[in-house]
Amino acid sequence: MGLLQVSVIFLLSLITMTLAEPPGCKIRITDRGLEMLKAETKRFVEEELSNITMPEMRGEEGRFQYTIKDVKITELNLTSDLRFQPDVGLLFEVQNSSITLNFQRRILYWLFYDEGAINASAEGVDIFTVLHLSKDKEGRLKISNVSCNASIAKMRARFSGTLGRVYDFIGAFLTTGMRFVLNKQICPALNHAALVLVNQLLETIPVRAEVDSYVGIDYSLLNDPVVTETSLDMDFRGMFYDLKNENETLVNYAVNPIVREYDRMIYLALSEFFFDSGLFSYFKGGLFQMQIANERKSNYSMSQQPSILCHPLSLELEVTSPPRSTIKTSGASVAVNCNLKVLVLPPGKPAVQLSSMTMVGKFNAKVSMKGKRLAIHLDLRRFKIFSNQSALESLALIPLQGPLKTMLQISVVPLINNYTKRGVQIPLPDGIDFIEEVVEYHNGYIIVGANLHFRTGLREIIERKLSGETDNSI
Repeated sequence: MGLLQVSVIFLLSLITMTLAEPPGCKIRITDRGLEMLKAETKRFVEEELSNITMPEMRGEEGRFQYTIKDVKITELNLTSDLRFQPDVGLLFEVQNSSITLNFQRRILYWLFYDEGAINASAEGVDIFTVLHLSKDKEGRLKISNVSCNASIAKMRARFSGTLGRVYDFIGAFLTTGMRFVLNKQICPALNHAALVLVNQLLETIPVRAEVDSYVGIDYSLLNDPVVTETSLDMDFRGMFYDLKNENETLVNYAVNPIVREYDRMIYLALSEFFFDSGLFSYFKGGLFQMQIANERKSNYSMSQQPSILCHPLSLELEVTSPPRSTIKTSGASVAVNCNLKVLVLPPGKPAVQLSSMTMVGKFNAKVSMKGKRLAIHLDLRRFKIFSNQSALESLALIPLQGPLKTMLQISVVPLINNYTKRGVQIPLPDGIDFIEEVVEYHNGYIIVGANLHFRTGLREIIERKLSGETDNSI
């Protein structure tokens, strides 16, 4: 019985692993990428802490009555670190730092009244903040929780005014209260910064969005991110879909991309499924149909009347099945099967069909990145045509292969490349781009290794998101 139970558990585990949806897109952010984020994160945290507001304080100590108001943080000297927290998310830590404040005092002692500014410094400031990363119900990366602890070792105050030295002895009393209030404000400020503001930034990552008038792209996370000491790995669906029929999608049977590198800041891995789903969706959307006219003369020499053979050609092209991509270590290619109709265009007369044929084409595909848009450039590599009528006609079509290939190269391929050079956005937040990218081809997938560049600060990106502005670069 025990052996049977073990066998059933093993079988269920195997079925679960088999049914798990492989990602079409993977992203790895390495500790080098996190290193670049440290300075920007520190600046963002300093801005958030600078905006801390503290309530007016009133009280009595013996014959002293005091009021403290208009508290402002004037300077922060933070020694901070940002690193991965395995199995959780990110850790932002501040150690042995200082915060300088300025506030106004009013003090009444017997008949003496005094007011003035107090410059205070919080020293030995430690902040330990853990950001828990997960995917939400829409498949979006988000900060789901924040763990925060903050402490201030001591606080010093320097008085000014006519009785400044007289009141130094009550400085310990005042600064103890100020330290308590300030300490209570740090974590709420950071919690708001993470759960509200940084999540606003993460919402600029496309999850399910239109690419153009034909297709959309699904970048929903398949599971929670995997965090180790050296990287943050995210598996995205990476699937295109037809906007007219979003439920008719391609099944992912492609290999699961494997990212082993850590040398660059970020790695983007895309499987054959990513490209095939795009080709499938464009095919279903009716994009792969076109008519091309060319001034070249026909050399076709079967039974057509000689008088029509010296007129311009027209080519009607219709892709008969979704094109398929193949990615190998030697590069990427796209295979296309089409129906071709070759027509002659006599001036002032109806078009005359020369032939209907099948075309088998193979294109070399070169993948490139600009900013955070992925683009493809195609080059016609192989081209064959076969008659739909007979083997004899196929032989007669051989002289047409040269003119037709030339027509495709000068007319069809440039049209396709002009369209594909627009590219598609990859799942990165606004204001962050790929630079110094290198594309590597593997069996079944490609990997783009790159460094990251901030075009603007985190604060500016978030404020633009809150105001409803979009990143024009995408």
